[in-house]
Amino acid sequence: MEKTIRAVFFDLDGTLVRYRGVDFESSWGALGVAADLKAEWDALLAKYLDRPDSYKDWVRENAALLRGVPLSQVLPRLFPPPYAPGVPETVAELRRRGLVLGIVSSGVSLVADHVREELGLDFAVANELVVREGRFTGEAVLRVGLWDKLRVVEAEAARRGLPLAEVAFVGDHLNDVPVLEAVGWGIAYAPKDPRVAAAARRVIQHFQELPRLIPIRS
Repeated sequence: MEKTIRAVFFDLDGTLVRYRGVDFESSWGALGVAADLKAEWDALLAKYLDRPDSYKDWVRENAALLRGVPLSQVLPRLFPPPYAPGVPETVAELRRRGLVLGIVSSGVSLVADHVREELGLDFAVANELVVREGRFTGEAVLRVGLWDKLRVVEAEAARRGLPLAEVAFVGDHLNDVPVLEAVGWGIAYAPKDPRVAAAARRVIQHFQELPRLIPIRS
């Protein structure tokens, strides 16, 4: 008998949104371009790429580069978000079914919160870059470490009285693997690595494949 799924949690970068021309199709990369800091951003990525345990330092240094940049400079270059094909329609269908829908991402809350509001999701948890008086302060609030998604998924499920067995998660990258393996229904969307596909129950290449895969109580 298949598990009943009551919630679908999504990764953000490379999954719900796919920013082209930046590493990992990420909101982080898109923000660096929008702030005219691509060279500096790329140098930091190269510095920390092989040091996943130093993610907190990477976030801190990225945030520092943004100090003084006006929010008004980056917003027109980040939005509207480049949704993966089929995302708005698929999310609307899952909402009609009454599922709890949310984002757990090590990306940027500026983008995650916009997507949450625009698509009508129930929550979004991502990393905050502090803004005061319309400018980035150079500070960051780390809410989702690169390899810390499972802890956040567990906390968000528990907050809503959901066992992990009743949660589906959709992700695309290696840092999604622990979550894909732990939830009731792990779904790899356009996976960036064969290990992501191997960790999932199902692999999809288009979001419109998703609704028929989600077993719900009739």
